[in-house]
Amino acid sequence: MIRVQDIQIGINSGEKVLISKIAKKLGIRHTEVISYKIVKQAIDARKKPNIKYVYTIDVDTTKNKELLKKKLASVPTSVEYQYVQPGNEVLNHRPVIIGSGPCGLFCALILSQMGYNPIIIERGNTVDKRVEEVENFWNNRELNPNSNVQFGEGGAGTFSDGKLTTQIKNLRCNKVLQEFVNAGANDDILYKSKPHIGTDILRDVVKNMRTNIETLGGTFMFNSILTDIKVENDALVAVKINDDTWIDTTVCVLAIGHSARDTFEMLFDKQVELVQKAFSVGLRIEHPQQWINNSQYGMDECEKIGAAEYKLVHHASNGRSVYSFCMCPGGYVVASTSEPNMVTTNGMSFNKRDGDNANSAILVNVKAEDLPHPLAGIELQREFEKLAFTLGGNNYNAPVQTVGDFLNNVASTNLGIVKPTYSINVTPTNLRAALPTQTGDAIAEALTEFGQKIENFAHPDAMLTGFETRSSSPVRIVRDDNYQSNIRGIYPAGEGAGYAGGITSSAVDGILVAEAIAKKFSAKSVQ
Repeated sequence: MIRVQDIQIGINSGEKVLISKIAKKLGIRHTEVISYKIVKQAIDARKKPNIKYVYTIDVDTTKNKELLKKKLASVPTSVEYQYVQPGNEVLNHRPVIIGSGPCGLFCALILSQMGYNPIIIERGNTVDKRVEEVENFWNNRELNPNSNVQFGEGGAGTFSDGKLTTQIKNLRCNKVLQEFVNAGANDDILYKSKPHIGTDILRDVVKNMRTNIETLGGTFMFNSILTDIKVENDALVAVKINDDTWIDTTVCVLAIGHSARDTFEMLFDKQVELVQKAFSVGLRIEHPQQWINNSQYGMDECEKIGAAEYKLVHHASNGRSVYSFCMCPGGYVVASTSEPNMVTTNGMSFNKRDGDNANSAILVNVKAEDLPHPLAGIELQREFEKLAFTLGGNNYNAPVQTVGDFLNNVASTNLGIVKPTYSINVTPTNLRAALPTQTGDAIAEALTEFGQKIENFAHPDAMLTGFETRSSSPVRIVRDDNYQSNIRGIYPAGEGAGYAGGITSSAVDGILVAEAIAKKFSAKSVQ
């Protein structure tokens, strides 16, 4: 096979024209193209509405050597995942993984594939029961603090868009995508430049991954919370589950996610080294998806390419950075708290992204130096979430404000043409007045600039919902070059530990930690 780049076709042309485009690009007859495989598909909308697909393709032709010699193509790089060589140290007890989000799942998958028979501890429920509990909260305002949008099988990403876009460059990303496809995700995630699974399909994917891990020897324990650790001579010897059950282990992966606040507090009390980490807070913004489509694509809708996305950044005059995050085309704003009497938001899209609104978080950075101690970020998050609960009316309604009223710093009393999608209900208020002045001013400044980049972004009727607080962990669990904390045998991992951001990078970090464990210990010794 040889690799050919920059093959362009119109979005309505269909893949059938690819062979002729490939042949023309290479200067050969189409009959000399034996086969091809799409490596990457991107969208070029710079000359809207004349939108094109741009492909990178691996091709087999009758003239591969000649084309390589002419430098009309290149040799594809291998992306096949290579398992590490197992170590020799004896592992007397099964490794324990805390958390079944993308980090925990992929750590468990690799260890299971290599014969280490991990135990996966998850405080929430299986995904099917978890969906029931989430819907009960949204419909009846009855919160299960341990099984909700943040906690349960699949982690917080299960109730999101299932976005797999990442800025990291790591060959393990391909392993992550392929395993998702093996578990039931659409195979277009292997080549789309901005792949996503969709929360509806992701729910089945995580179940299938669990079944695979169990078949390979892993064990899942749901409704199980890490409540204590036992340390001897600065090394882990056991973990305690639900305050009543000790599990002997010398290897524990902390894939706890960014919302396990009680776990962070327990670890801090047990002298596990934690430090404060920069994170962000802000609001969710909603627009009709047609507005975003028109601005980005020059048309109300396009079935071929789906709902349009955006990514925006602004450096405010007061020194703060403001950026869009977790943009959900055709999505919904969802109630995402994991603690009673608090409100926080997230975004969610189904695979088809066919909801009426687009939404994203508009976030302002909180610097690590703003936080006086390792748990100060958690305290700040809670302050925002308690405030949102109060502003919403003390009943899990979310406080909302139109963009026009936010820019004018006046309370909203009537909402305009943009209908909020928040999964419980909303209460109009003045979010700008509730925010710290520097945060509110930075967002207002950013909204004005974003409106110059995307038509109608700062439309007076666009909807803001408060607050978004769980975009990333405010804590980092310190680890060394061997992926271990200051307590030997504890392996901090993923987004919650401060080493990833998003599904793919969290999964990759889980793989890296699994590899570190495998390099050290022999799988043959696992009982």
